[in-house]
Amino acid sequence: MSATATPSALPARPPLYTQLDRSIIWFPLMLVLFEFSVYIGNDMIQPAMLTITQEYGADSAWVPTSMTLYLLGGAVLAWCVGPMSDRWGRRPVMLGGALLYALANFAILLAPTIEAFMAMRFVQGIALCFISAVGYVSIQEAFEEKTAIKVMALMANVAMVAPLLAPLLGAGILSHPLGSWQLIFVLIGAIALISLLGLTRAMPETAVRLEKADTLGQIGRSYLAVLRNRPFLLLALATPLSGLPLLTWIALSPLMLIRDMSLPTWAYGLAQVPVFAGLILGNITLARVTDRVVVGRTIQWAMPLMAVGAALLLACSLAGLGCPLQISLLLGGMAVICFAEGLTFAVLYRLSLMASDAPKGVVAAALSMGVAVLYALGIEGGKLTYVAFGLPGFAVFSALGLLAFAFCVKGVLREAIAARSLDKASAAPMH
Repeated sequence: MSATATPSALPARPPLYTQLDRSIIWFPLMLVLFEFSVYIGNDMIQPAMLTITQEYGADSAWVPTSMTLYLLGGAVLAWCVGPMSDRWGRRPVMLGGALLYALANFAILLAPTIEAFMAMRFVQGIALCFISAVGYVSIQEAFEEKTAIKVMALMANVAMVAPLLAPLLGAGILSHPLGSWQLIFVLIGAIALISLLGLTRAMPETAVRLEKADTLGQIGRSYLAVLRNRPFLLLALATPLSGLPLLTWIALSPLMLIRDMSLPTWAYGLAQVPVFAGLILGNITLARVTDRVVVGRTIQWAMPLMAVGAALLLACSLAGLGCPLQISLLLGGMAVICFAEGLTFAVLYRLSLMASDAPKGVVAAALSMGVAVLYALGIEGGKLTYVAFGLPGFAVFSALGLLAFAFCVKGVLREAIAARSLDKASAAPMH
């Protein structure tokens, strides 16, 4: 499962903790609070963007640019944030990222022009790469394998609350007589500061630091070693493929349900409940069974469920547009697929991170950048397919993506399970 170690590969450090208890629980709690603040930094401000452009006297075309720059900030600097944490340690880099994000939420209040406002949105978005390229790696290094997967699965449930609640919270603040878009940023900045204080107190140092800083050439060779690692490439491709139906659904469901099926807004909101409930139940199931099964087994369980969900989507595309049967099949298919995704994501991240012997900051950064690019391309492809072919196009697009996921992960997963089963057997006490 691993490639030849790069010149700057680090010796493996045993996990600091074998289980999640009171002595360490504040670390993942504060990390997920920071993650929550970063996610609502995107979703919570969207209802206010028209008001913001009006106050700056700018064209409404700037509205989607805010989200684009936020996501771009999270993608463009991951390549250096990961190696920085290998050199200086996860803890100082993570704390620096949390401080930068908190300050950026207050600094944006002073932006004199829409261009300055958008520049600060880019700076805020940089926090996304600290989560994926530093925070998640710290979880993997702090805990032994099964505990790390369990912690990641539980953290994902908290993070899922953000896209559900943040737009409603933002709209609620704006509708209050004393509310304003400035208050939204103050609230987000305050949450970020709380997480910063908590991480300062609770975050351990998990990295074995490099003795001297890598040159750009050495960092480049580390990335090249990662990209030449076939298991890593397959797992890094499988990770976004497993989640693509959900992200495409988030992007397209307003068009599907409100515009094309003529559902009222409240019905659109209710339709999200079974979809996200499936994802949350999948994460909870993963957390409950991880101690009892070989790592990777839940992905094998998930693949037949993905096939069932894809079949329901294909069936719904044949029903009458907007009829109760079609809506039930659509939501049922998405719920089953999301349940399967909940069984896979945390395990895929662990397997991807451990597929290479390169410094883990580099591996995590490569994974983060690859997933971001593939998500963007996939969502755009799903949008174009739906515009051209409607619901049948969405169903076929989702089914083909899940088929590609199974193709990518099948061989690598078999090897990973076999290796871990062998390790478990060799570690068993002799009688």
